[in-house]
Order: sequence, then structure tokens, then C-alpha cells
Amino acid sequence: MPNSKPKSLFSGKMERKDNQSPQGAFERRRYMNVVVKRARHPQLREYIHSAVSGLLPSIQKGLVERVAVTFFNTDNIPMERFIFKLMVNQSFGSKVEESDLEFSLRSFLIKLSVSQSLTTVLPRDCRWEIMAYFRSLPQVSTSKDAEMWIPTDTKQWQQPPLITPIKSMNSEPLGFQLYLEHPSPAEQVSG
Repeated sequence: MPNSKPKSLFSGKMERKDNQSPQGAFERRRYMNVVVKRARHPQLREYIHSAVSGLLPSIQKGLVERVAVTFFNTDNIPMERFIFKLMVNQSFGSKVEESDLEFSLRSFLIKLSVSQSLTTVLPRDCRWEIMAYFRSLPQVSTSKDAEMWIPTDTKQWQQPPLITPIKSMNSEPLGFQLYLEHPSPAEQVSG
């Protein structure tokens, strides 16, 4: 089985004004006829877009196993991790139309929007990072995409995390699972 080492594309500290709530950084918008949240700040929107766009070629080639959005406390210890596990059937090639996936993606977005009650209240001075776990890395000499990724030195939990499933979908050629990870109670006491 190929090694699934995390590689970090970007990391960023969540900076908020004292009077701004975390929810204030996002606004409600419609996407695929579903209400979603979109970053208000143009630089944050560009950051998110760049991260997703930078992953797309590797996802299409089946190189990415999962993507994690991890939130850290001030000691740089993970507090919460959203895991997006991806399965792409390579035999479909480019024969899939976006409209074929729309129904499944819409139900996925709806479930994501109502999962807030499962999340941890984050402190004001936390930071976050987007990490991709690759099945195998593209060759640096042949791919500019591989040059964007750097190995991460993110601290990991010592105990297996508590996993909360949020949503799974399978609509060929794309299979998708979203789950939430939190430190185990033993980890929270020792951390």
C-alpha cells in the first residue's frame, strides 16, 4: 500500500478583528441552488480558490487520497480536523459532465451546512492549515503542481482521534466522504 504522507500547500493564521465574529468572515451565497458560505474578504477567497485549484490536477490523476482542514491552538496542537476523503474512478476519463454530479454534490453541500453543531468553538488566536495526503507524489521534474507542495511538520495526536462521520456520496466517477476528527479524551487530558 502506498505511503500516505501529508504535504502542506498553504497554512495561515486566522486573523480576526476584536469585534468580528468568525461567522462574520463569511457571507451566505447560492451555489448549485444551495445556500453556502463564501469568504467575504477577496484575499481569503483567492487563498481558498488557489488551494483548491492547486489540488485539482493531482485529484484528477488520483494522486490525492484525502484533504484535511486542520485548526490548531496557540501551542500548534490540532484541535479539530475536517477530512475530505476522495475516490476518483480513472476509467471515466473526461466523459463526465458537471450536471451528472450536481444532485449528489448538492446533497453533500446541504449536509455540510448543517454540521456546525458538531464542531468545536475555536479560540480567537487559533490558526488553520490545508493539508493534502497523497497516495504518491507527482515527479517534481515533470510537474509544476508538485513544486507547490511542501512536507508538513504538523504535530499529530498520539492517540487515535474521535471520528464523526458527516456525509458520504458515491456518484461515479467521484466518491467522497467527509468526517470530523477531534482528539480522544485521553489526548485532551494529556495535551
